[in-house]
Amino acid sequence: MNKLNDILSLIDGYIGGSQWFVFLLLGTGVFFTIYLKFPQFRYLKHSLRIVRGKFDNEGDKGDTSHFQALTTALSGTVGTGNIAGVALAIHLGGPAALFWMLVTAMVGMTTKFVEVTLSHKYREIASDGSISGGPMYYMKKRLNIQLKNNKVLKTGSFLGALFAVATVLSSFGTGSLPQINSISNSLFQTFGINHMLTGAVLALLLGLVIIGGIKRIAKVTSTLVPLMAGIYFIGAMAVILYNAENIIPSITAIISQVFTGSAAVGGFLGGSIAFAFNRGVNRGLFSNEAGQGSAPIAHAAARAHEPVSEGLVALLEPFIDTIIICTLTGLALLSSGVWTEKIENQFQNADLVVLADTYSDQNETDKETLFHYLARESQLDVFTGNLKVIDGIIQNSPTIIHARSVAEEVKVWVNKQAYNGEISFNNGKLVSQTGVTLSGKSLMHSAPLTTIAFTRSWFGEYGKYIVSIGLLMFAFSTAISWSYYGDRAITYLFGLKGVVWFRLVYVLAFFFASFADTTIVWTLSGITIALMTIPNLFGILALSKEMKSEVKLFWKEYAKRFPGEKVPKG
Repeated sequence: MNKLNDILSLIDGYIGGSQWFVFLLLGTGVFFTIYLKFPQFRYLKHSLRIVRGKFDNEGDKGDTSHFQALTTALSGTVGTGNIAGVALAIHLGGPAALFWMLVTAMVGMTTKFVEVTLSHKYREIASDGSISGGPMYYMKKRLNIQLKNNKVLKTGSFLGALFAVATVLSSFGTGSLPQINSISNSLFQTFGINHMLTGAVLALLLGLVIIGGIKRIAKVTSTLVPLMAGIYFIGAMAVILYNAENIIPSITAIISQVFTGSAAVGGFLGGSIAFAFNRGVNRGLFSNEAGQGSAPIAHAAARAHEPVSEGLVALLEPFIDTIIICTLTGLALLSSGVWTEKIENQFQNADLVVLADTYSDQNETDKETLFHYLARESQLDVFTGNLKVIDGIIQNSPTIIHARSVAEEVKVWVNKQAYNGEISFNNGKLVSQTGVTLSGKSLMHSAPLTTIAFTRSWFGEYGKYIVSIGLLMFAFSTAISWSYYGDRAITYLFGLKGVVWFRLVYVLAFFFASFADTTIVWTLSGITIALMTIPNLFGILALSKEMKSEVKLFWKEYAKRFPGEKVPKG
């Protein structure tokens, strides 16, 4: 598993984890924000009116209402990224990472407006009468190149197929694997429920929902999304207000550390500017999926005669998902202070490395050395060999790093009993031994960290149940929506005959991911996001003039429908 994670991390480093990917994502959003004259601000009021059905025509074609399309797409984005992803971003880059998540969301509102509009325009009706749409359809129809000899270079068809394949992969890397992984970890942390039992029960429920297609999915998500958002809002506000004296310092840290990097605090050894920027943008995309091309698949099913109207509905998604919900999570984490605390936990091998020499996070020189090592700016020698263990205590232990912090009070267990014997390490990594686990005090990340933060409120220990319930609903609804995205991608590639097999594999993978390593799942999700996003971003940039023309035509029609209203200029 460690070798697999290393390979995946290397691949992710060249695409989703690279600086060029971050600049492509943000650059596209900035370009359209300027090119379309800041639609995320000018059109926001109209977005709210359209989602209530103001612009609808009787007889509009589609499988869902505007609101159902919005909640289906939101259920695909409001998931582990809002609970686990924010915690991971702050764990890696400090408070400044939250700033970059919010910036990503702000420009992402425009990106999502564009991608949904173009995808809705070129949607198709499948052989069973259902709507099938998404970026693969506009790519196939609009991105082929006309040559001088009247021949057509089918670049659009190739990109459409590439996007559809990436969508299928991403339905597992974004929608299925990390969602159930976070759910099972959270329920185990809170209630001690076996990971495999959680996976089995939820896999069965998932299968019962997705077999009904988009209409059943839309009914479920339109109920789940408002309910889960309300519960989570109450829990997060309870943490923030309970720690009210830390609200201003937390906001100050988010802003002030953007261009200075995050200083070492408690067990946190510091975060560089580049790391905060990269992880904040990356986690921001994982949260709201702007530019990834997933939401357009849900919105293509909406009943609407004018594609820009559905684009305006989609503009609301990053605002709700990231600017509201992720901000609540971030402030809960920062104001409670848990992100800098070393907490007793069972170590995950993928987060564990043993250094050859001894370092202390109480020594300023050692802290700086470890910071540069964790920021990947320098190398340190790692330990290879055997360590003796007596009654669970490692004898003459070198420095053990877990979750980017110096681990303390480390104990070794075998089948929940204190271990006696030797444990082996190779290149700093624990050589797997049946039943052997390590525990101790270290920083935490992802869903378990948010769970602990929610106990620092008036709800006390009951706060963790809010996260568990919220995560269960958030992540499960995300898995439901992503099954539909993969469903439509399979329809594009192979026709309806392949959908049944996809659903079967999707549910089985959902089950097996419930007891997989968290870190590997997150690394895989980063790769699949990038594979889906890159062709979509190039596609919408190529159709920028068409997008601007569509916006102008929409506002002309809107002005005719509502002559008394002040209409924005396209």
